[in-house]
Amino acid sequence: MSTISLRLPESLHKSARELAKKEKVSINQLVTLALAEKVAALGAEDYLEQRAKRASQAKLEKAMAKVADFEPADYDKL
Repeated sequence: MSTISLRLPESLHKSARELAKKEKVSINQLVTLALAEKVAALGAEDYLEQRAKRASQAKLEKAMAKVADFEPADYDKL
């Protein structure tokens, strides 16, 4: 476990304190969770960018050829 010193604008600190109290967690837990969510989101973005680079029209057409050709249910039509 690491310890960091963090400088926050007073308004952000106040908002974090209020949100942590509302969620019944410590500010430390709130900041840790928020940071973990951001890291995960950015990681997912990078992953999707890498997957997109491997995509091709030929691969799409090959995959779509495996899909059965039938009318969708009424609730699933556009």
